[in-house]
Amino acid sequence: METETATRWLTDTEQCAWRTHLEVNRLLTHQLEKDLQPFGLTMNDYEILVNLSESEGDRMRMSDLAAATMQSKSRLSHQITRMQNANLVRRENCESDRRGLFAVLTEHGLETMRKVAPHHVASVRRHFIDLLAPEDLTELDKALRPIAEHLRGQRGRP
Repeated sequence: METETATRWLTDTEQCAWRTHLEVNRLLTHQLEKDLQPFGLTMNDYEILVNLSESEGDRMRMSDLAAATMQSKSRLSHQITRMQNANLVRRENCESDRRGLFAVLTEHGLETMRKVAPHHVASVRRHFIDLLAPEDLTELDKALRPIAEHLRGQRGRP
């Protein structure tokens, strides 16, 4: 016997919070992308460069990089090809697994990170961090952490 569950519509307060979150997410992402444009980078490019620069040997298996950046392997492969053409990364074969490939940060990619990172951090500060009081940042982190943990747990589930 099936039971019908009533839809729990959002209250005015919930609707306001949800729509503000969506707007901030879109506007902030757009602004950060805009601030990376003078360097010829997208947010995806920058995220890949960050992941590689923070990995041992400035390299990651393509499958791990796809998971870290939440991209399909196919989409990441196209992204890496574009970045390879810009001499930011290169592909290397995996000695222990002939099917595996590494994405590796090039010297030019590392120099690009060193040049762009201070500008990106300044952009994050200007458009996000510095607009909130330290105690508000703490509360925001506290409020968002359970959502992030829940969604991380949902990854890979059907």
